[in-house]
Amino acid sequence: MPLPLFVGEIVDSDIDAVVDLWRRCGLLRPWNDPHEDIRICRTSGHGVVLVARAAADGPIVGACMSGHDGHRGALYYLAADPERRRQGIGRGLVAAAEAWCRARGVPKLNLLVRKENTAVLAFYEGLGYRDTDSACLWHHLDAETGEREAAMKAAWAKGERR
Repeated sequence: MPLPLFVGEIVDSDIDAVVDLWRRCGLLRPWNDPHEDIRICRTSGHGVVLVARAAADGPIVGACMSGHDGHRGALYYLAADPERRRQGIGRGLVAAAEAWCRARGVPKLNLLVRKENTAVLAFYEGLGYRDTDSACLWHHLDAETGEREAAMKAAWAKGERR
């Protein structure tokens, strides 16, 4: 049964709880600093971190980050409290992120899901999201940091979790 959701923008006092939620949901990777991702999102003028609560003054039960480049929106770090999954939290946050983008005139929303994460792929497909049949490429603008990140990603893929 869906929870009633109170969705709003993150405030400073929510940050550690959101990062902890993302950690508990397995969304964090050692090459990304979630505190820095939140800071950039909040200060860019083009992004938002949304938090969901089951009661207006209750604890955070879900969170996501969304942003846009003026043409395409993006969805990142979508998480629902592992003990409250299948209660509409993810769907509610996706709807809120879509509404945030729509309110800014952004016509479409993209997201990345790791290929091996079949349950999450099925979740998004159930919401009408489709595979783009595109490859996602990355390049770090600082070569030294990019080499460190590439090594960390290779170790992660081999199961060497740090």
